[in-house]
Amino acid sequence: MKKALFLCLLAGTLAGGTAMLPAAPAKKAAAARDWTKTVTVTPDGGYRMGNPAAPVKLVEYGSLTCGACGRFAQEGVPQLVSKYVRTGRVSFEFRNYVRDPADMAGALLSRCAPTSNYFALTDRYFTTQQQWVGRLQGVTEAQKAELEKLAPQDRIARFGTLAGLDTMAAQNGVPAARAKACLSDRNGMTQLAKIRQVATDQHKLDGTPMFLLNGKKLDGVHNWSALEPLLKPPGG
Repeated sequence: MKKALFLCLLAGTLAGGTAMLPAAPAKKAAAARDWTKTVTVTPDGGYRMGNPAAPVKLVEYGSLTCGACGRFAQEGVPQLVSKYVRTGRVSFEFRNYVRDPADMAGALLSRCAPTSNYFALTDRYFTTQQQWVGRLQGVTEAQKAELEKLAPQDRIARFGTLAGLDTMAAQNGVPAARAKACLSDRNGMTQLAKIRQVATDQHKLDGTPMFLLNGKKLDGVHNWSALEPLLKPPGG
């Protein structure tokens, strides 16, 4: 009887499908993609963070020795990244606009880092800008004389060392040997010169930072408070 009863119960269970089985746990909703993890080199020579198909494409032309660029990096970029780039609605591309030898050294080193580390190293240069620019302002007369004797290419590398830019690069994936090679990379210097020329000739750059929004230059917009309203969706 017990065996017959068991078989009947088993048959009933099979006939009723899974009605008598514990319900399977509900699947968790898929986590939203974090687009800040996506960094690529663009055909224009910049580095882009975010969704390549973002409906809003922001480009900044900036200089590592520009004080206003440093302020934007500290006041605007964190909000830009967390509120707009992370969701995939806005992509952010940074193009180095080189103004001087120290700026060239920093740009070469940041572009020498692994692509995924580019923004971290660039941010490090901006957040410590006052310190390393201060080191360069404090060079001795003997160091100045030494710099004057160097060939332009060697002078750039020396500026990078005096400012400590190579040390910071080493902490972001650029070992000493690679840093030395990148600081004397003629092709890298030529590419940066071309980026500068496009900014000046095509986009009529008249100061840094300069922004392009979906390819259009934003005249008179040089800080986060002026830029953010232009990034919000209509009615947002």
